[in-house]
Amino acid sequence: MNFIDTKTDFGFKKIFASEGHEGILISFLNALLYQGQPTIESLEILNPYLSPAIAGRKETCLDIKARLGDGSLVIIEMQLMKVKAFEKRIVYNAAKSYTLQLGKGQGYNSLKPVIALTLTDFVLFPDHDAVVSSYSFRSDDDGTPYYDPILRLVFVELPKFHKSLENLDSLADNWLYFMTAAPDLQDIPDPMGQIPAMEDAMIMASRANLNVEELESIEAEERFWMDQAGILQLATEQAIERGVAQGLEQGLQRGVAQGLERGLERGLEQGLERGLERGLEQGLEQGLEQGLERGRQAEKLEIARQLLRVMTVEEVAQITGLTVTDVETLME
Repeated sequence: MNFIDTKTDFGFKKIFASEGHEGILISFLNALLYQGQPTIESLEILNPYLSPAIAGRKETCLDIKARLGDGSLVIIEMQLMKVKAFEKRIVYNAAKSYTLQLGKGQGYNSLKPVIALTLTDFVLFPDHDAVVSSYSFRSDDDGTPYYDPILRLVFVELPKFHKSLENLDSLADNWLYFMTAAPDLQDIPDPMGQIPAMEDAMIMASRANLNVEELESIEAEERFWMDQAGILQLATEQAIERGVAQGLEQGLQRGVAQGLERGLERGLEQGLERGLERGLEQGLEQGLEQGLERGRQAEKLEIARQLLRVMTVEEVAQITGLTVTDVETLME
């Protein structure tokens, strides 16, 4: 046997929303919403599956809506790819379904709880490991549930389910295994064959039981998702390439700027250091020369004083190398 992918729009609605097979959806909801307890005994599928020939070969409704025996409304959605503001959309659709229950002239007492069950083929909450997570109105103080259920949001993240066939120990495990492994199965596993609703679901999922229109529909959808995956991969690769190129360019610019800045700082430091060294050397040299010159001048003046006792001004000037004016000033 060869089974269709239960996560596609066609496969999901074919299996869980076919009229006359409500037991499949009842078992599925009891497993994921009520820990396998037979809480739901009956339901009405509000938008049942229609064959492609009747539905115009392409279905536009991507979720399943059902009314439970107590009047509660359940919205089941299978989402393959994450889109922007997906979490907000789930809340919006649930709240909208809750308010749309009221017809003209109806009172609030006629409002029934709404349960939004969302299955994702991607990780939605990376911060915790639970495959199934449930959210509802509760007190911030002690966690007491709100007196009226109103809205309940339940999320099933299929990529977090990793159990093998031998380790399935609950009805929820069996359904999650069926959801994730159906295309790879060759027959109905024994544990699932012992559950009437699951055996019925696998018979519904068998490609051998599909008509020509249904086979064409599922194949077209599979091609569509393969194309979407290819587009996403290409966009990711291009984004990575652009990011690498921009990173290299920015890194080069920053590197050059930092290099110039550090080079300038080091240049200034070395320039000041060398300038100081040269200044000291030149200062010492000039000071020494000036000192020697002043010493020689003082020596000439002293000699001139001694010679003036016996020689004329002109003779002293000629012998000492002083000017006549210097010698005359010395005489005075």
